[in-house]
Formats: sequence, structure tokens, C-alpha cells
Amino acid sequence: MAMFCAEEYGVPPIAGRILGWLMICDPPEQSAGQIAAAIGASKASLATNMRVLTDAKFVRRRTRPGERTNYYRVDDDAWETVIRRRVASLTEFRDLAADGIDLAGTGSGRAERLRVAHDVYDWMAKLFTETPRPRTRKQP
Repeated sequence: MAMFCAEEYGVPPIAGRILGWLMICDPPEQSAGQIAAAIGASKASLATNMRVLTDAKFVRRRTRPGERTNYYRVDDDAWETVIRRRVASLTEFRDLAADGIDLAGTGSGRAERLRVAHDVYDWMAKLFTETPRPRTRKQP
């Protein structure tokens, strides 16, 4: 998970270790101290990377009534949220390529290179938006 997140999302490996732990830990909400102990990270490194994960909407920070400790968890909708943001970026790039085609002149070689990028991003955006959401099984 650490290497996947580093390569795919450009985050430090520690962020991937945190995410991996939060996906399998029990209980599903963990304090920073619990997470640091489980993955062998310093609290300072954990705090920095927790901010990365919460800003990206992978992880949510919560508090409990009467406690000052923050707890972190991966919400069930985190994956859909991340994918929806990716789909939105596909659409934005497709639209940017379309604008470039108009600026380059539709019949030019430059426009053709842009059209290839546009068509691939258009295909991916349509694929994601037209495909039904997968069903999830709820645990009893």
C-alpha cells in the first residue's frame, strides 16, 4: 500500500502505510498514537501525513464527546469520493483539450494531437459516469 500510494498518488510512503492500516484495523477508528505504534512512525510524521490524507478525503478525523483525542477512520464513501474527483479531473482535461483544438485550428496537426488526447479522456469520463456504481455488502 505504501509503494502504491507513493507511485499512484505522489504521497510519501508513510501516508500509504497509514491508509493501509486504517483499512484493516480493529476498531476502525484509531488515535494518532495507536496508528503510530501500529505502523512504527513518529507522531510528527504521522501528523503531517494525516493532514495529506484528510485533505484528500481518504481519511476523516473525528472526536468523541468528552475527549480531546482525535480519532481517524476511512469512511465507506472515501473511495467513491476519490474516484469522483478523478472523474471530474478527466472531464476538466477533456474540456481543456477541446479548447486547445479550437485555438489550434481544427484541421491542423496540432489539433489532431489534441483530439487524440480529448477522445481518450472523453471515453474514460463517459465510461466512469455511465457505468453503474458497484453494490457493496454491509456487514451485520
